[in-house]
Amino acid sequence: MSSPLDKDAIGLNSRPSSEPFRSQPPTGNGRSPMPKENFSPESNGNGSKKYVSEDKPVEPKPPEEVEQGFAPVLKNRAFLTLWSGQVFSQLSDKVYLVLMIALIASRFQSEGQTISGWVSSIMIAFTIPAILFGSIAGVYVDRWSKKGVLVATNLLRGALVFILPIALWLTKGWTTFQGLPVGFCLLLGITFLVSTLTQFFAPAEQSIMPLVVEKRHLLSANSLYTTTAMASVIVGFAVGEPLLALADTVASWFGGGTDFGKELLVGGGYAIAGVLLLLMHTNEKTQDIPSQEQPHVWEDIKDGLRFLKNHAHVRGALIQLVILFSIFAALAVLAVRLAEVMPEIKSSQFGFLLAAGGVGMAAGAALLGSFGQRFAHARLGTIGSIGIAGSLVGIAFFYSHLWITLGLLAALGAFAALVGIPMQTTIQQETPEDMRGKVFGLQNNAVNIALSLPLVLAGVSETLFGLRAVFLALAALTIAGGSLTWYIAHTTDGTEE
Repeated sequence: MSSPLDKDAIGLNSRPSSEPFRSQPPTGNGRSPMPKENFSPESNGNGSKKYVSEDKPVEPKPPEEVEQGFAPVLKNRAFLTLWSGQVFSQLSDKVYLVLMIALIASRFQSEGQTISGWVSSIMIAFTIPAILFGSIAGVYVDRWSKKGVLVATNLLRGALVFILPIALWLTKGWTTFQGLPVGFCLLLGITFLVSTLTQFFAPAEQSIMPLVVEKRHLLSANSLYTTTAMASVIVGFAVGEPLLALADTVASWFGGGTDFGKELLVGGGYAIAGVLLLLMHTNEKTQDIPSQEQPHVWEDIKDGLRFLKNHAHVRGALIQLVILFSIFAALAVLAVRLAEVMPEIKSSQFGFLLAAGGVGMAAGAALLGSFGQRFAHARLGTIGSIGIAGSLVGIAFFYSHLWITLGLLAALGAFAALVGIPMQTTIQQETPEDMRGKVFGLQNNAVNIALSLPLVLAGVSETLFGLRAVFLALAALTIAGGSLTWYIAHTTDGTEE
């Protein structure tokens, strides 16, 4: 062991370096090999000191002065680029469905014929890839550059929308042997491909978030994402039709009466998202896998399932997200019945009820992003679950009163933000980078199934048991999910939030 004399001889003090390969202060004996500079201590973030060439000491920031809320993520250029791409991509997703309805109404629907059958076919074509390819897409996302996936999926979706006018013009008047228009078959095929690309986009988007945002700011970043998603739903469905009409009008000025402005608007949104994401800088690392080795899809999916089995916190968060999405899917069906029993509105105005939930969720996300860092994720999830259950019980007993129900739906949306955003953040924080694609692919698959089943079960249950019984059952399901997450959070399986 070296003596103090030995340490003086080589110019080192007796305190070990807090970081490797960092300059240490000279001892003042004149024998230091380091250049003569005025070194002073600076905090390295863990309470110890490092030394920098400054005239004055740099004091560590007090904990209360560390930036919280939305400010740090809004200063993050990589996140702003990712968020901007999400805005255009989300809006294009929502307006795409409005575009399909507009094309069906103008080209395929006969006079006096209901449009529901056509639209149902489009929705089925959009849903099948979500169930078939959600988990498989996650496996490949882990093998590929996540930024590359985000860019490619947006540009390819834009290209598919751009070719729609040409494809419909070439097949105009063509029918299959069963009399179905070939143009409509093309709509189904393109919708299927757009949805398939979306299955790759979703896990890549969730996986790249922890790469561009610090762990302590993920809650605020996810809050902004949720707010944007809710806004895109409201804006996309509410103003999608007038936006498409305006795009056709503008295109006709430059194109001599052409009506492909709708496709240019939607495809252009995807293309802008792709270009923006191309400018994003990330520090991601792709797996070093020989090019000849193909992913073992089923084995990789099993790896993801094993990870969920062995990491209870991530599994509990995923279960609560699935329950949350199931409740919202059921509400989408029950809102029509709610509007029907309310004397103040018509059944066709059920969108007002859903909009109230969306506004509440956006408000809850905004508050959570500003103040949520002060609370443990499990505690936020528990509070949110209790709030959702209470709102559902209130709706069960006051569903015939419009204004009370609107207030309860807004409260339900706000409490849902307390569940969804912290649970999503927990999954991002506790999943290693090389497993995120698999886990988020499984999440995407589970959520899409959770969105599909209640569409059937909610309507049947309401017919058999009535609105009150269904809302009370949903409240009981919420409490069960919240209790499970609370229990898991207090096990020693993982780190406490």
